[in-house]
Amino acid sequence: MSLSIRPSWRHGVTAVVFLGGACALAACGDQPKAGEGPYADLVAEFVPKIEKELGLPYKTPPRVERRTRDEVAKFVRKQLESERGRAQVAGQEAVYRLLGQIPDTLQLTVLLQKLLEEQIVGYYDPATKVLYVVDGAPEALIKQTVSHELVHALQDQYVAIDSIQNRTEDSDRQVAAQAVLEGQAVLMQLRIDPNAGPMLKMPGGWDRIRDMIRDGSVGMPVFASAPRTVREGLLFPYLGGADFVRRFIEQRPEKELLTDLPTSTKQILNDAAYFTPTAAERDNAVTVTLPAPTTGTVFFTNTLGEFETRLTLVQHLKNDEVARRAAGGVDGDRFAVIRTLGGDALVWASVWDSAVDAADFLDAMGDAARRRYELGRQDAPAGATVRRYDVPANPKRGGARTVTLSLEQVRGKPVVLYMDLPAGLSAPVDKSRITLDGPASGR
Repeated sequence: MSLSIRPSWRHGVTAVVFLGGACALAACGDQPKAGEGPYADLVAEFVPKIEKELGLPYKTPPRVERRTRDEVAKFVRKQLESERGRAQVAGQEAVYRLLGQIPDTLQLTVLLQKLLEEQIVGYYDPATKVLYVVDGAPEALIKQTVSHELVHALQDQYVAIDSIQNRTEDSDRQVAAQAVLEGQAVLMQLRIDPNAGPMLKMPGGWDRIRDMIRDGSVGMPVFASAPRTVREGLLFPYLGGADFVRRFIEQRPEKELLTDLPTSTKQILNDAAYFTPTAAERDNAVTVTLPAPTTGTVFFTNTLGEFETRLTLVQHLKNDEVARRAAGGVDGDRFAVIRTLGGDALVWASVWDSAVDAADFLDAMGDAARRRYELGRQDAPAGATVRRYDVPANPKRGGARTVTLSLEQVRGKPVVLYMDLPAGLSAPVDKSRITLDGPASGR
């Protein structure tokens, strides 16, 4: 099974782990000659197959070099401990804690380090344009790693991968682009594999392969024990991305994929949001801007999008279908973790396709918040557009908190404003100053 740091956790490294090999973004380098350098024979074997399948020629094949496992572990630690890495991971950890998606005691940096070292096989360093493979890795994993990375090498010659990696202010868009890159590499890796290729062509073959990849987590104790939101977030670019790429190549030439990337996880998950007669008719996300806080300072801000909104709901509702339905109408969002003297506050504004979609999310997220804090049911009057939950202090969770949800109207669009605040803290943002930038209809 392949694993990679989520784009919202990226720090200039694309990490690796398995799908029976490593996963990373590759890029061009000096062209190796046949028979020279490590794995030159694999490069010579896979390059023409990939070019034929994708309908795109390589400009320059990538360089491949060996590294010891200790050298790889040191590289990963360096990325996680960089200034940018620490900021991204600390921000993600803060919002996950506020949403109840990870335990309060979990240290995300430590978990990511363990995940990446669990069965690391190789990685691509965009600074050197070299794919590094761990010394002593099993031959089968090396073949899968090199074939996967060669796809990324080709992608890097046709799209600006660095700009995708660096788009940290909009995680939803970044995840969508990453899903295309990883999904295409997964499918190509399988298509040119003599064992997986025939299965992929069989009715239901991809479904069986996808299940096998998921089942493979049983043999990875660190991954298997990680919180669900972490596991699903790591898998999505590969499995969700491969699902999207399969649907794309059923309708359009695959070589067009890299020049027309989806811009949100909603477009990855829903054909109607992306596969429209013209690009102008797609369901493009509305940009939500939160005003500067009236109290405290913004510690971290980003987007969740449909995929992470779904994960947030299913974490507490324990019902995938309800979570999928309630998250399906999201049309853009923005959250902010705000540091105050009384503790961290979360403000999350999400815009919706329709008032019905917004009301469904209001009910579902309200129920999720209630369950997250182990509160009793509250009967809301029919048509009520506000929910409030007073959370008592708890030795495990800390001080008392107040959670509110309200259905607002901004620029003619329904917006759900979710706030989880230390008790007694006034709303840290002026909801009248929330702005939307994008199609009024969401399309």
